[in-house]
Amino acid sequence: MTSNPATPAEHADAVAQLLAPVIDSLADDARSELIALSPGTASGRVLSADVRSPISVPPFRNSQMDGYAVRAADLASAAAEAPVALRIGATSAAGDAVHEHLSGTAAPVMTGAPIPSGADAVVPIEIADPPRFIGIGSGAVEIPADTTVRFHAPVQAGSFVREAGADLAAGSTILPAGTRLGPAQLGSLASACVTEVQVRPRPVALLLSTGHELRAPGDELEPGQIYDANTASLTAAMEESGAIVRVAFAPDDASAVLDAIAQHPDADLIVTTGGVSAGAFEVVRDALAPAGVRFGKVAMQPGGPQGLGAARLSSGGSERTVPVIAFPGNPVSALLSFEMFLRPILRRASGLDPSRRVQRAPLAEALSSPREKHQIRRGGIRADGSVEVGAPGSHLLHDYARATVLVHVPIGVDALPAGAEVEVWRIDE
Repeated sequence: MTSNPATPAEHADAVAQLLAPVIDSLADDARSELIALSPGTASGRVLSADVRSPISVPPFRNSQMDGYAVRAADLASAAAEAPVALRIGATSAAGDAVHEHLSGTAAPVMTGAPIPSGADAVVPIEIADPPRFIGIGSGAVEIPADTTVRFHAPVQAGSFVREAGADLAAGSTILPAGTRLGPAQLGSLASACVTEVQVRPRPVALLLSTGHELRAPGDELEPGQIYDANTASLTAAMEESGAIVRVAFAPDDASAVLDAIAQHPDADLIVTTGGVSAGAFEVVRDALAPAGVRFGKVAMQPGGPQGLGAARLSSGGSERTVPVIAFPGNPVSALLSFEMFLRPILRRASGLDPSRRVQRAPLAEALSSPREKHQIRRGGIRADGSVEVGAPGSHLLHDYARATVLVHVPIGVDALPAGAEVEVWRIDE
């Protein structure tokens, strides 16, 4: 990072370049994972290889409607003034085996049930005469002998018949590599009896929160101490973006930072909070600047102090290089830094939309902003479509928690009147 503050766009580019080798490695076939498609294991994962169907879906001809399976030829002469009457044949319900269709009969068939062999069409029950099943219902099938049903119009062969393989032919591609597995995708795989798939590995991120004053929620606070919010918020943010998160904590001691990192040799990247500014106890800077991480300013408020670089680390007699993204310690600064610089990269790697929905909205009230910085304010959209903007403080996490949008005021703007349009990012979707 240079002595002059980088713009947010410049810093975002630098983070993307730093993490490019990590992201590229996730698409490496050698790192591909074979996972079972049991409930809760695959949602959100990204396929690393095409998946082909081992069977046809559906595996047999079945009915699209509740109605009567017939031979279209048997109803060729049917007309309103001269209906065709057919004797009711054997019933076919969902789960039944395929049976032989007798010419000159109409076989009751339920939605999803096999079409009897020899039948080639289904007449919906609503247009049969009578428009209801006779002797069938509540689990009983007692059709009186020689009972007939009438039809007042011909039917075209193939009507309301789902052919075998209509959804998927055996051997066809169900989903291509790069597909993110959501509800519909998992359902499609299950319908084709696919029980395991190859997926991209997820990046393993070590989240290291630093600060002598921090305590875990539930611990008793001593004077001068506060509860750690960054671990909770950033863990959720990174997991939502597809990463596996390992959590660590270090007090204001450089050796403790290095020891905590050494405990996680499997981390693809390291994200730190706190200890990056110009104070006397900037523990992350003290620990990682000698390893190659650069620290400086980004022209952004909140979130100005930032660090990044490929850290050369020694542990157990071996060396490794791992990318480090260092965020400020104030909770709003840390979360906004993730939003601006890391979230798009992780989400793109996970097959997710990397961008927030962007819109323009008029300000409900005037605001001021430091001309030399890109300011990000938290706010909400009023019923009239205007945006109400909260205070800019980097410690106001509760305002962030209630916000539905992020309001962006670009570099070069020091004041905007009420009614001026601003760019807002939706964070409630």
